[in-house]
Amino acid sequence: MINLWEFYKSEQWVEPFLIDAIGLFVAASVIFYLLIVISRNKKIKKEKLRVEYDKLIEKLMFLIVFEDTPFSEIKENTEYNLFSKKAYFREVLVESITNLHKNYEGVYARKLEQFYKDSGLTNDSYKKLKSLKWEVKCKGITELAQFNIVEAFDKIISASKDRNKTLKLTAINACIKLEGTRSIIHLTEHPYPIDNWTQLNIIGAFKKHDIGDIQGVEFLLESQNTTVVALGLKLIKELKLTQKVPFVTQLVAKAPNTFIKSEAQSVLLTLTV
Repeated sequence: MINLWEFYKSEQWVEPFLIDAIGLFVAASVIFYLLIVISRNKKIKKEKLRVEYDKLIEKLMFLIVFEDTPFSEIKENTEYNLFSKKAYFREVLVESITNLHKNYEGVYARKLEQFYKDSGLTNDSYKKLKSLKWEVKCKGITELAQFNIVEAFDKIISASKDRNKTLKLTAINACIKLEGTRSIIHLTEHPYPIDNWTQLNIIGAFKKHDIGDIQGVEFLLESQNTTVVALGLKLIKELKLTQKVPFVTQLVAKAPNTFIKSEAQSVLLTLTV
């Protein structure tokens, strides 16, 4: 210990320490600079590829949507065959047809949905569902719901029980779009509290998809989760489901707490006046 203290006081260590520190700083700076250059080059390369891919995708979508070209002929396209197995091309492709699908209805929308299935992009979206990253899962769920892949309902509903708020809401909204009233049964068994913001988004999803008389919404009133009961009352009130008044009346008589009882009475007053 004494020798160490004497070495410290001698200040013989100062010069090599400063040299090492400066060398380490310069090395770290060079590495950091190289990482920035590599990252920038990757972005530039991706931007160039996107421009190239967009031109091809625009051409393909015109053939599919407006000229009724079957997928068997699209597969014979040399450029499509060249890029179809590249991950980034498929990413750009699904983004492009998703944006198109949002703006089309009827026959045009169904053509895009069929292409989404035929091209195997459905499998890409399913793979995203298995990701450990919640934002990637959300992307996969949104894609499957956008193209009405009803078969994905069971996988998506399991994601609605996740603790991540954004993922949970994305999954619930997707299930409402895909199956409407069937999603209500699963909401009844929802294990976690549903906050007011999420409830408002769920109500908005039901309104957006114009489901009409929601068969089974009364089951929400029987849930052991009081926030689910509150959601059921809000749905009945907002969608003016007067045919559900008898169920609300029963809830008033056996409400689990004063808050739910008060909410149920408010709904009755709104629907019966």
